[in-house]
Amino acid sequence: MKDFLKMMLASCLSSMIVFGICTFLVISLIIGGVATIISSAEESTVTTVNPNSVLQLDLTKTIYERTPSELNSYLESNMVIGADMVMKAIRMAKTDDRISGIYLRTSEMYNGGWAITEEIRNALIDFKQSGKFIYSYSEMYSQKAYYLSSIADSIFINPSGMLDFKGIAAETIFIKDMLDKLNVEVELIRPRNNAFKSAGEMYTMNHMSEANKTQIRSYISNIWQHVCTNISTARNISVDKLNNIANNLSAYIPTDAVNNGLIDQTAFEHDVLTSIAHTLGITNGDTDEINFIRTKRYVESNPEPQSKDKIAVIYAQGDVLHGKGTDINVYSSTITKAINDAADNKNVKAIVLRVNSPGGAVIASEIMTNAIIRAKEKKPIVVSMSDMAASAGYEISCNATKIVAMPTTITGSIGVFGIYPQVGRMLKNKLGITTDTILTNRNAAALSINRPLSAESHNVLVRNVEDFYKTFCMRVAIGRNLSVEYVDSIARGRVWTGTQAKELGLVDELGGMDVALRIAAQEAGITNYSIVAYPKQKDAVTELMEMLNEEAMEAKLQNSSIAKYYKQIEQLSNMEPLQARLPYFIEL
Repeated sequence: MKDFLKMMLASCLSSMIVFGICTFLVISLIIGGVATIISSAEESTVTTVNPNSVLQLDLTKTIYERTPSELNSYLESNMVIGADMVMKAIRMAKTDDRISGIYLRTSEMYNGGWAITEEIRNALIDFKQSGKFIYSYSEMYSQKAYYLSSIADSIFINPSGMLDFKGIAAETIFIKDMLDKLNVEVELIRPRNNAFKSAGEMYTMNHMSEANKTQIRSYISNIWQHVCTNISTARNISVDKLNNIANNLSAYIPTDAVNNGLIDQTAFEHDVLTSIAHTLGITNGDTDEINFIRTKRYVESNPEPQSKDKIAVIYAQGDVLHGKGTDINVYSSTITKAINDAADNKNVKAIVLRVNSPGGAVIASEIMTNAIIRAKEKKPIVVSMSDMAASAGYEISCNATKIVAMPTTITGSIGVFGIYPQVGRMLKNKLGITTDTILTNRNAAALSINRPLSAESHNVLVRNVEDFYKTFCMRVAIGRNLSVEYVDSIARGRVWTGTQAKELGLVDELGGMDVALRIAAQEAGITNYSIVAYPKQKDAVTELMEMLNEEAMEAKLQNSSIAKYYKQIEQLSNMEPLQARLPYFIEL
């Protein structure tokens, strides 16, 4: 037994050492890569936009709300693009005499949500008012990519490709049966009338509840009707015919898509580029003579004039989490600092909070909501909802001066739930692990996941979710100038589209960032302004050094759930045969 313990501990420690060495090597590679990026940036020259140029929108990349920082861009291998940069480029190109048209490149991997997709689509519709062309090409069109491209003057698809036009399906995964096999029980705790708050049902059911079916059917039908109506206008195809095409997959094959009017022509990309060359007046059709300019280069080559008056745009994208972090999630401390900094900046006359979040931690949401309420006392705050602004994402929005949402935004979900797993049977029956507990009071181990909830602890958790639900409804009622009773009647965890939310009074106007900025300027009484983005992004070296800060990493390790186990292994490996101390591994 003693030899086995030594071997096990040696193996664990060896694995940790190897992991540490690998981490060091990865960090070294990152530092080298960042240095290369910075060196390349310093050597690069400003891009010149030639007359008769074509703006190339490459939307085969992952789309973020905001152009990622230098470090994140490098770590993502430059396969990400910010929707902010895309829309800025389209807006600039509309009035730029050097730009003759746009070449839109998408793929079946296009990942923009319905709201972001429509916002870019609307910008392209506005661009077309200039009389300039838009050509779209893809080997395979996803449904959202096609919706985006449906406004193009000419839509091309590879002859061997496909068009995924079939309607919207909402598929939910349930893991209750798996948990049953593992002897894990999960209790879902939510307010008595929050039947629509269905996120936790994946742990307690193996199918959708009727309430969840009702809300999902409602919002996906609303989105699909909106999408079909817009495609019908763009392609001059009736909504009934579009639904018939979707029902029968009559556009899946490229030739069928052409025959049904959804696609203009099957072609290889070289043929599309040749068409662009002819449109530009390149008579010999030589595609090498086309002056393509990529989105990022184009935006960087046209810095906008700065105004003393600013509108701050604060990006809140991702899950709502507690503490500090990167811009791929909505961290309460990071966003609160951004709100406070913008509110205290005398040059910032208004704030636009761009929200794309499904929600998350309640305490983090409350912290940011409080910051919004305080900031609104100093200057107007307008929320621009993107793909999602639901649950905690709606709470941080509801006290803004005005709320703007896209018709296809997913919002609402005003409610709360908690889940309580019980793993004691699994540990005993599957792993042979048991626990024994000494208590000073009846509920000293009330929230241990090794045993069922006591009556008292269950009642406390129920009261906790009920109390927060009342708080949530009250915040919405005050922020939206509605009665608490009315808010409760449309809340109960139910999800709405932006269109439905406007009808219910949860949203003020339908539109994108451009509408939110217009309202913010009106509320602030300004006409000329420039935009300043928050949270402030740092250069790659600074961001990397902060990530590798020794004190910060040590603090994270001390607070991590695995730290105690590492300490136990370390203590066991150094233990002398005779000990005079407390028993190991007791948690009080």
